[in-house]
Parts: sequence; structure tokens; C-alpha cells
Amino acid sequence: MTSGTGNGREAQAGTGAEIDACMANLVGGLIAWFGLGALIFTFYQAFTWPDVKSLRTENPETTAFIERHLEREKPARRPSRVAWRWVPYDRISPHMKRAVLVAEDNGFFSHNGFAVEEMKWAVRDAVTRDQALRGASTITQQLAKNLWLAPSRSALRKGKEVILTRQLERNLPKRRILELYLNVVEFGRGIYGAEAAAQHYFDKHAIELSEEEAAQLAAALPRPKTWNPESDSENYRRYVARIKERMEQATFLQALI
Repeated sequence: MTSGTGNGREAQAGTGAEIDACMANLVGGLIAWFGLGALIFTFYQAFTWPDVKSLRTENPETTAFIERHLEREKPARRPSRVAWRWVPYDRISPHMKRAVLVAEDNGFFSHNGFAVEEMKWAVRDAVTRDQALRGASTITQQLAKNLWLAPSRSALRKGKEVILTRQLERNLPKRRILELYLNVVEFGRGIYGAEAAAQHYFDKHAIELSEEEAAQLAAALPRPKTWNPESDSENYRRYVARIKERMEQATFLQALI
């Protein structure tokens, strides 16, 4: 009787050891596959990561936002056209630079890519003035999103935005970042950059934009497809007036731009 009980216990112990060994092998296999996947992902990110330094002297051939616009136009069977004309920094009106800065990122020349205080002020203005949220992201962050990123709000995409923003700030002068932004940002359906916007809405070049015209274009940035110089929205017109007020107050920007 004792021998039978002992054999049963030994069998149970053997079975338990086999289960433990199988579980260990399974966990080990999962860890190995996870490690391999992480390694492949790391290599993929390394080979596909944008060459930020090249933007010191080279202009981008396209942007993530432009490519998404072209993809969206295909199902609608609309002509896949984009109005986009690159101009150097000194061929953009100082009024345009000032209008965009006060509308989107008043502290652009003093922060390192992220502006927590500006985000707080933006939320306050949006609530108290019943207007579009401005400045939730700095111009550098917006540039990173325009050039390279998908519109999702995943942690991975946000992590990429943070890294790319820091790289832009470390590798490019502030005026070059602003030049890139003013040349790629959307001002209406299929209209990208200050030059294309100036020609489309006002039949003139970006260097010729007046304060009023610059304010109208800057006010389009939160909702470019519905808020633009062709819009009759009262909220949009109020926002234009608010930007003009900020432009008058932000005299310090004249020496920086």
C-alpha cells in the first residue's frame, strides 16, 4: 500500500516537473520572439527614421500631410492636386511671420520645442473666448507632425513626436524651423505653404502680404478647410481680429524675425 502511494506521488511529481519545464520553454520562447520582434522594430525605425539634419540645407520633397490629402482625394474621385510653392525665409512677409507666431506659438524663440505655459494660456483663451484652441503644440511640434507623422494619438506616435521635436530644435536654427513650417502648413483644401496661400486667396506673393491678409491666413491654421479667407464664419472673423490685436502687442517679435 505504501509502495503504491509512493509511486503515485512520484508520478504526480514527474508530471508537475514536466508541466514546469513546458511552461519554462513556453515563456522562454515568448521572450525570444518578443526580443526578436523588438530588434526588428528597432532596425526598421533606424532605417526609416527621418534625416533631420538634412533639413539644414535641403527642402522636403513632400510631407505626411500632403500625402494623406492625396490619398483622401482618390476615393472621392477628385483631381489629386496640391498647391505648394516653396519660397525662402526672406521672401515671406514679416507680417506673416508675426501673425503665425502670435497665433500658434508666441514663445517660439524662447523655448526648446515644448511650451507648457503656452499650452495653459491656449486652453484659457479657448474657454474664456469661445474660440479654437491655439498653441496646444509648439510650431516645432507641429512641423514634426506635418512632415513625418500619422494623425493617430498613440503613445508610439507621441513618442516619435517628442524625439523629432528635440532633434529639430538641436539641429536647426529657429528661423529655419519657422521657414519650414511656413512652407508646409495647410491653409485650405490642398493649399500648402504661405506662397501658395497668398497666391490663391489674394493673388499676390507671400512677401507682399499685409497685416490684415497675414492675420486672415494665420487664423486659418486651426481649421484650414473651413476657416480661411473665403469663409464667412463669424468665429473665424473674430479670431482674425484677435490675432491682429496680438500682432500689435507683440512688438518684441520684430527684432527676432
